[in-house]
Amino acid sequence: MKSRRDRITPDRIGLRTYGTARRVPGLRREELAHLAGVSAGYYTRLEQGLAETASAQVLGALARVLELDEVETAHLHNLARQPGGTGLAEPPPEEAHPRVLSLLASLAETTPALLLGRRGDVLAWNRTGHALLAGHVGFAAPESPGTRPSIPRMFFLDPLARDLHRNWEELARIHVAYLRLTAGRFPTDARLANLIGELSMRSDRFAGLWASVEVADCTVGDMRLRHPVVGAVNVAYQVWLQPFLAMSAVVGRIT
Repeated sequence: MKSRRDRITPDRIGLRTYGTARRVPGLRREELAHLAGVSAGYYTRLEQGLAETASAQVLGALARVLELDEVETAHLHNLARQPGGTGLAEPPPEEAHPRVLSLLASLAETTPALLLGRRGDVLAWNRTGHALLAGHVGFAAPESPGTRPSIPRMFFLDPLARDLHRNWEELARIHVAYLRLTAGRFPTDARLANLIGELSMRSDRFAGLWASVEVADCTVGDMRLRHPVVGAVNVAYQVWLQPFLAMSAVVGRIT
C-alpha cells in the first residue's frame, strides 16, 4: 500500500496542499485515510501489517483511492486474507491433471504448448514447446519433480534462456509481477518462498524488479525469440488458467 500511496500525488486527485512542505512523494497516511473513510490509526496499522482484519468495504475504498486496477485490487484482498502468524509449509509435489494432459495432447505438435505449475515449474510440454523454449534441457525432465525445469529460474539464471529472448526485459517484468501475484495467492508455499529468495540472491535484476512491488496477471503476450536453429521467431502466447488445479497451460502461435 505504501508503494501505491507514494505514486498518488495531491495534485493528481485535486487535493489542496496550500504550499506546505511535504516529506513524502505522494499522499500522507492521514490524507489517504480521510479519502478512504477510515481512521488514520487504523490505516497505519493496515499498512504496517498490524491490523488483524479488514472488511471488503474498507479494501474497496482503499483500492479506489489508490487507483488500483483489477489485478492489484485482487492482490490487496489476497494479502488481507492472510492469517497473522501463519508460517510456511512444504506443499505436496504438483502433478499434471489428466484432463489438462488431454488438452496438451489435442494440440499435437503443430502448436507449442507447456503445462506450468503454480511456481512456474514445467509439468509437461509437447515437442514443439520444448524445442522452441528449452531445447538444451532434456525432454523427459518434467516427468520427475526433482528434475522439472523452472521457467522463472531459467529465465533469470540460465544464460541460454536469456539469450533466447530478444524482448527479455519486457518479459522479465511480467515474470516478476506475476510471481508476486502468485505469492499473494499462496502465502504459505515454502517452495515458492524459497524460489523468490534464491532468485533475489542470485539475480540482481530480479531483486531490483521485485523491489518495485509491481503486480500483474499474465494471460496474453508476445515473445520475440532469437532461436539457435530457426533464427528470429515471434510467438504470440495465450495462458489458459486452471484455477481449480493451480495450473496454467501456455499455448503459443508462431508468426
